[in-house]
Amino acid sequence: MIFVPTLSHGDVYVRSIRPRDARQLGLQLKRNRSWLEKWEATIPGDSALPAAGTIVRSLLRLARHDQAAPFVIEHQGKVVGQITVSGLSFGSLASGSIGYWISEDVAGRGITPTAVALVADWCFTGLGIHRIEICIRPENESSLRIVRKLGMRYEGLRRRYIHIDGDWRDHFCFAVTIDEVPGGLLARLTRGTANESLADIPEVDRRAVRTPLR
Repeated sequence: MIFVPTLSHGDVYVRSIRPRDARQLGLQLKRNRSWLEKWEATIPGDSALPAAGTIVRSLLRLARHDQAAPFVIEHQGKVVGQITVSGLSFGSLASGSIGYWISEDVAGRGITPTAVALVADWCFTGLGIHRIEICIRPENESSLRIVRKLGMRYEGLRRRYIHIDGDWRDHFCFAVTIDEVPGGLLARLTRGTANESLADIPEVDRRAVRTPLR
């Protein structure tokens, strides 16, 4: 089982998700329903979202099988979101994918990029992961700003990649390898030295997402 530590920078903490977090996460998800629903993963043919307890149990089960590393995000001692490294692969691939959500009332305060940097750096140094990716819907401008702040490299367009908000959605993919951040993502973020142009999306891909697949 993957041991998920507590990581922190300033008043942002990320720590292992626990069964008792289900209640608080459930309240946050309900309170932020209109804010989050267009970015929430869904299951084809099933319009009902799983209960928070079911989500937590599923994440902990994946962690027990070394397939995911789930965290909650805390700000000033309050649970404000959740972040997970999923699709973990070790050995010759050594990669993972980061997904997250944050409460609307604390969005835009730098909490999410800090949490992502903390978790990514731990993946590099604690798990021995070589590559981390984040896949983002083209419409999600907030998340697109996060990968720019972190200086993550644009890798391409994935058509109809993940089932989100009731349909298969296109995603832009961004990645970073440990070789690109010898000092860590958090140091890059706090120093403000990220090369944001690495996250530039070619116009050909922006046009492509406006063209339905036939």
